[in-house]
Amino acid sequence: MFLTLLLAATTLLTGACRDSSSTPKTAKAGQQAAPRVELRAEEYDPKPDAPPALKISGQRAYQNLKDFVSLGPRPIGSEGHEKAELFILSHLEGAQIEQDKFNAQTAAGRFAMNNIIAKFAGKKDGIIVLAGHYDTNLPLKNTTFVGANDGGSNVGLMLEIASQLRQQPPEGYSIWLLFTDGEEATVNWTDADSVYGSKHLAKRWEGDGTAAKIKAFLLLDMIGDKDLDVFRDTNSTPWLLDVVYRAAQRTHQQTHFFATSNGIMDDHLPFRDAGIPVADIIDLNYGFDNIYHHTTQDTPDKCSAASLQIVGDVVMETIRALNTH
Repeated sequence: MFLTLLLAATTLLTGACRDSSSTPKTAKAGQQAAPRVELRAEEYDPKPDAPPALKISGQRAYQNLKDFVSLGPRPIGSEGHEKAELFILSHLEGAQIEQDKFNAQTAAGRFAMNNIIAKFAGKKDGIIVLAGHYDTNLPLKNTTFVGANDGGSNVGLMLEIASQLRQQPPEGYSIWLLFTDGEEATVNWTDADSVYGSKHLAKRWEGDGTAAKIKAFLLLDMIGDKDLDVFRDTNSTPWLLDVVYRAAQRTHQQTHFFATSNGIMDDHLPFRDAGIPVADIIDLNYGFDNIYHHTTQDTPDKCSAASLQIVGDVVMETIRALNTH
């Protein structure tokens, strides 16, 4: 994940999300994209008598983060990566689990990958996807880089959400928690060398009809930063970002959202190109001048339970809003 305007030199070494002027792909000749109703964001505001949003614990999410990164580095092809898969699966007991295993030819060779999907069935026809990657940067494989914020933060929060969904299954749309693999570049971040797991799964979902059932795809990335400042991503779906912001207002957390705009290349883009509304919830400025990003300083002490609580509350309130339609 890289911001090239700020970190062009670093990109040559490690690879990450970066600025992009990419635009959505159009339907191929002979194909017609399924029509989607795009309402104004205020039309998603829950009614006064709507059930409250699911409550989560930022403290438990932070403990999950610490437990997860204690496994050590988890680049694709490593023993740590296998441990990470088993850790996630062990914390998803009680959910319907799907493992999307495949082999990907990357810029650094061929690697086995695995997208893990935990499905919680709802009572309405449709799906909301919460996603985030769990692998760490392959070029840093010979260091102590554990990606506490970059991969660990979203895993920690998603596992806490899974725990609460086991106790309180969705009343509205089904909720799928997607732990993506192969998000990180294997050499340097490019369109070709990145988001391998998302490319694979988005293509599959587009082909089997799943994409048409997804109401929203909320990507969580680098959300644990103590100094939380979530970007407004210009590559995300504008109306869905507006729904997220109104959710932040209702939870009194709007000061942490969308003060800065930028086009982010991340796991959401293949799903956007499959016709799914997407929102990348990401704080790409990690430490002063992004000093901790893709360094061995990306450790749990740079993250906080408070930031995970803020993002969790806003995400749960966003889901509550999406369930109004």
